[in-house]
Amino acid sequence: MIRISNIKYPPIKPESEIFEYVAARYKLNIKSFRIHRKSVDARKKNDIHYVYTVDVGTDNDALALKRIKGAAKINDKKYRLPVGTPPEKPVVIAGFGPAGMMCAHSLVKMGARVIVLERGADVDTRIGDVERFRAHGELDPESNVQFGEGGAGTFSDGKLTTGVNDERIAYILEQFVIHGAPEEITYRAKPHVGTDNLIEMVKAFREDIISRGGEVRFKTKLTGIVTKDCFVTAARVEDENGEYEIETDSIVIACGHSARDTFRMLQRAGAKMERKPFSVGVRIEHRQHTINTAQYGDMHEFLPPADYKLSVKTSTGRSAYTFCMCPGGEVIASASEYGGIVTNGMSRFARDGENANSALLVNVMPDDLDSEDALAGAELQRDIEQAAYELCGGYRAPCMSVGAFMGAMEQKATVSPTYRPGVMFCDFTGIFPRYVIDTLREAIPMLGRKLRGFDDPGAVMTAPETRSSSPVRIVRDEAYNSSIRGLYPCGEGAGYAGGIMTAAADGIKVAEAIMRELSDE
Repeated sequence: MIRISNIKYPPIKPESEIFEYVAARYKLNIKSFRIHRKSVDARKKNDIHYVYTVDVGTDNDALALKRIKGAAKINDKKYRLPVGTPPEKPVVIAGFGPAGMMCAHSLVKMGARVIVLERGADVDTRIGDVERFRAHGELDPESNVQFGEGGAGTFSDGKLTTGVNDERIAYILEQFVIHGAPEEITYRAKPHVGTDNLIEMVKAFREDIISRGGEVRFKTKLTGIVTKDCFVTAARVEDENGEYEIETDSIVIACGHSARDTFRMLQRAGAKMERKPFSVGVRIEHRQHTINTAQYGDMHEFLPPADYKLSVKTSTGRSAYTFCMCPGGEVIASASEYGGIVTNGMSRFARDGENANSALLVNVMPDDLDSEDALAGAELQRDIEQAAYELCGGYRAPCMSVGAFMGAMEQKATVSPTYRPGVMFCDFTGIFPRYVIDTLREAIPMLGRKLRGFDDPGAVMTAPETRSSSPVRIVRDEAYNSSIRGLYPCGEGAGYAGGIMTAAADGIKVAEAIMRELSDE
């Protein structure tokens, strides 16, 4: 097969006709065909089009390769899990988000015994717990948007984009499709699966892991690490029946960025940890039509809901940026501790909601914190979340129009907030450090110059967004061991990933490291 790139294709034509379009344009007798890449080029509003890269097999590939400018022979080399010696004892994995899930799946495929500990509930039970909180403000601190099968990524837009060049990425996308994701994620430039697909995918991965001899224990929490001479010897575990130990030489910490009690337990156990940069801010909502028009002009009706990714540096040198933009989505209540408010964004695969939302964040550096404690960033997050709760007297979230935030006293919101259990319009600026508010106020007009309508005074800002990334890094060496041998920090919560794909890739890397360590002994 050969690869043909930079094929310009009109948005008004259906994708089902791309095969005929390529065959006619290049005068090819095509025997096999697949889409390798699809993106939207919207740089010129008067010439918005799709750009395709396709792989084709013809009756004479050598001739086609010479005749078509820019065509290339395909290198079909694919990532394969390495072969290694499985551990004699089971590998214990704390957390069943993208990192823990892919670590467990990779290990069982390589012949290892795996026991996954997930403090939250299975995804079907978890859906009910999340909906109960959104409808009635009844929080289950162990089963919510942060904790449970699939991790925090289950209730998100399900973005699968990454700037990391890693051979494992294509393998992960392939596994996602095998486990229920739409095939288009393998070729779209900005793939996403949506919460509705993620729910089914994580169940399929769980069933696959169990069918290969693994275990997944829900409502089961890692509460301690048992060591001898700084080597892991057992995991201390707690479920509804009490506490017990699992004998093991390998514990993977894939607990996500919100397991603050797990971080503190690891700190007490002697795992070396350090502060790292993170961000805090708000969720900003616009009408999706506003974003579509700004990005695509009159062509928006022929294109999928538009997204954006923006950043600016303010006069102080501090940055503000958008993160986890959810086209046609909603702002979701994401608290995991009593007495705190947390927001996040979520979209379904269709992205057909009225509003677009995105995190609007300001970077926080270790030097901004008042303490040298490795968990000082987590304490700042908690302070902001609790201040928001106290301001509103419950789990309704504080909300302001952009105009009011910028100082227009009478400015009312023209965009309806989607956050449930509801919002309270009030001045929330006091819940944040002063530098966060000053940075956002300087940044919003700058961002409006980059994307028309972003600074719309009637858009709404719901606070706070505090869990965009982990504020701590659990230090590990080149063999992926922490300062405790046999303890493997993994994924976003441990400070080594930033989204579904990088977390999943890190899970595979840790699985490889565990197998490699045994093979080298």
